Amino acid sequence: MFQVDIIEQCKQNNRKAQMQLYNQYCNGMYIVAKRFLKDANDAEDVVQEAFIKAFSKLHQYKAEVTFGAWLKRIVVNKSIDFLKSKRHQLVELEEVHLKVVDTGDNGKWLVDDTITVNDVKKAINQLPEKYQYVLMLYLIEGYDHQEISEILKITEVASRTQLSRGRVKLQELLKAEKNGTGY
Repeated sequence: MFQVDIIEQCKQNNRKAQMQLYNQYCNGMYIVAKRFLKDANDAEDVVQEAFIKAFSKLHQYKAEVTFGAWLKRIVVNKSIDFLKSKRHQLVELEEVHLKVVDTGDNGKWLVDDTITVNDVKKAINQLPEKYQYVLMLYLIEGYDHQEISEILKITEVASRTQLSRGRVKLQELLKAEKNGTGY
């Protein structure tokens, strides 16, 4: 059965089609939510809420982007909403992203070899929320500034500014850790 057929059946409240779509995307969406949320149960809850919203708003899906991309945006928004409501801190960067992070502005974010993954996690948790959100969306989720501005309801200029300032603050924190002055 083709994806379009499944989505059309879901729009008609076909529970079997909804379950098939859920099973196809639930693991990937859980991974996305888990990047933002520390607690596995919270991530599961957010994914469930995202699917409920997706099924209730499926009539708004116009196939301008893939269904997975549309659903991912719902999961990211639900994750951020959860964080804001609970004031939880963002989950840490994964180790694979720590060595070199391309900023897209011809500069690279290099992390000193003496800096551990835990050091980076602690540093990110020290950043103000607005920097954490933009850093996570840009670096981890791969959103561009236009998408970040829509998700966070800020301007593209604000997104770029917060990314730049967050990068500077993160580098300062990591430099302080490297020099042994701590956070």
